[in-house]
Amino acid sequence: MKKSFRSTLVLLGLAVFFHACDGQGDSLINERLEDNPLPVEEVNTGTADFSTFIAIGASYAAGYADGALYNDSQLYSIPNLIASQVGKTVEGFTFNQPDINSVDGFNTTITNPANNIIFGRYKLDTSIPGPSPTIDGDAITPYSGPQVHNFGVPGIASAQYLTPLTGGPADPMNPAYSPYYERFASNPGTSTILEDALAVNPTFFFMWAGHNDVFGYAVSAASNEAILTSVDDYTTQFNAIITTLMTGSSADGVVTTIPPFLGAAYFQAVTWNAIALDEATATAVNTGLAAVNGAIQGCSAVGVSQEDIDQRLMSYSAGNNPILVVDEELDDLGACFDALEGGGAFDAATRAALIPYEQSRPLVADELVVISAGSVLGTAFGGDPSASIGVVIPLGFNQDGSLSGDQYYLSLAEQFIIETTRATFNGIIAAAVDSYSDRIALYDTNDPDGAFFDMLGLSDGVPGITVEGVNLEPDFSPNGILSTDGLHVNPKGAAILANEVLGVIEDNFGAVLPSVNVTNLPSVVVCGTGDCLSEQ
Repeated sequence: MKKSFRSTLVLLGLAVFFHACDGQGDSLINERLEDNPLPVEEVNTGTADFSTFIAIGASYAAGYADGALYNDSQLYSIPNLIASQVGKTVEGFTFNQPDINSVDGFNTTITNPANNIIFGRYKLDTSIPGPSPTIDGDAITPYSGPQVHNFGVPGIASAQYLTPLTGGPADPMNPAYSPYYERFASNPGTSTILEDALAVNPTFFFMWAGHNDVFGYAVSAASNEAILTSVDDYTTQFNAIITTLMTGSSADGVVTTIPPFLGAAYFQAVTWNAIALDEATATAVNTGLAAVNGAIQGCSAVGVSQEDIDQRLMSYSAGNNPILVVDEELDDLGACFDALEGGGAFDAATRAALIPYEQSRPLVADELVVISAGSVLGTAFGGDPSASIGVVIPLGFNQDGSLSGDQYYLSLAEQFIIETTRATFNGIIAAAVDSYSDRIALYDTNDPDGAFFDMLGLSDGVPGITVEGVNLEPDFSPNGILSTDGLHVNPKGAAILANEVLGVIEDNFGAVLPSVNVTNLPSVVVCGTGDCLSEQ
C-alpha cells in the first residue's frame, strides 16, 4: 500500500508546560504548529471519483460472518472498511448500509428450534472447542433507514441480481427470494438489486458477486447439483451484470474473482482421518466389525469386484484413522447381503445389522470434510455408546435408516468439478472486466502473491499470514482471520482484504489511499456470557 506522510515535530512536553502560562503557552504552541503541523496523511483520488461509492455482491459484500448478518459484522464489512478510507478523499462522504439492528442476527446455517428460540451468530466455545450459536438472535426485519450504498445480499447467485423475484414473493415456489434483499428493496417484488444500485447514481463501485454460483454447491458438500450454475448460464448472467453497471452509469470500479475457498477452515477444520483411537479401542472396533468385513468380502461370490470390496473394508489402528462414511455413489450391497442371508451365510439378525454398511466406505487421503461433521463424529448412534458415528456407524447413516452422507464431505471427483468450475467462472469474470478495462480493475483473489494464497498456505505451503508484525492463522481461533462459520472473514480478515482492494484501486486509478489498521480490529468473540447454546 502506497502511503505518504508530512514530516512533523510535536513537542508534547512543551504543550503541558506552557498550558499554565496565561495563554502564552497556547500562543507559542500555535506558532509552533504553524511551522510544524500535526501529522496529516496525504490522500489522492487519482482518476477515481469516490463521491458516491457503492458495493454490490453477496455475503462478503454484505458483511455476513459467524453464520449471520449482525451489527458488528456489518460494521466491519469489507465495503465499509474500504469506504472508511476512500471517504477521506471526499468532503461530506456517506456510505450507508442496510443496518440489521440486531446484536446477534439470525443464524442462516442451522434450523431454529421450537419454544420461540431464534439462533443467532456463532461464537467460539473454547471448551468444545468449536463454534456454538447464540440463543438470543432476532428475526430478519425490514430496513427503514436512509438510502443505502451497500447492496450486498447474503447467499445470492448471479441470476438474483437481475430479477425482481429476489425481493419477493416469499413463496416456496420462488427460489430466487431473499429476505435480506426484500428488507431494503425500493419496491419488493418489482425492483432489482442492480436497479436499486444504479438509482443512487454511483461514481465508483466495489463488486464481489458471482461466487455463490459454485460456492453454494461446495458448501452443501456437492449434495445439491441444482445450485451449481451451468457455464452457459453463468456467462450470460455475469456479463449481464457487468453490462448493466457499465451502461447504466459512468462509474468506475473494482470486480473480484472467486477465491480458493476449499482452503478455508470450513473444509479443513475436520480432517479425513479425524478418528483418533488408542490401540485397545482400535482392536475392539476391529473385532466388532469383523463380521461386517466378512459379509462385504462375501459379496465377491455374487459378482462384486474386489476393487469395489477393497474400498469398503474397515481396519483401525492406534493413531488417526479415516472417517467411515455413507457414499451414495457406491453400488448398494443390499441385494448381495440378502443373497448371502438366503444362502445361509448369516442369520436375519446379522442381516439387519448390515444395513448401515450397504453403501459405506472409509474416506481416503485429501477428501474434504465439512465443518458440520465435527458435531456428529464420535457421538453415540441411537444412544448406544458402543456405536460411535464415523467409526462403527457410517457418518451420514441416520437413525430412521435414511442416508445423508453427501452433505458431510467432498470426494476427489467432486473437488475436481468445483475447482474446474471455479476456474472457468474466474475466466468469465476476467474476460468481462477486460471488456471494460478502462473503467474496471480486477482484484484477483488467486494471485500467488496475494493475501488469499498467503493466508491459506497455497504460495509457500505454510498457512497463515504476517500483518503488521503479527502472525494470523487461517482459522477461527482468537488469533485467526476467519469468523466462526469457517468461511467468512472476521474483522481482521476483512481488513486484510479491504487493504488488498485499496491497493488495486491505487495501482489502477493512480490514487493514494490510507490502509486499514488490521491488528487494531477484533477477531472472534468467545462464549462466556451465558448466551451460547453450549452454555445452557
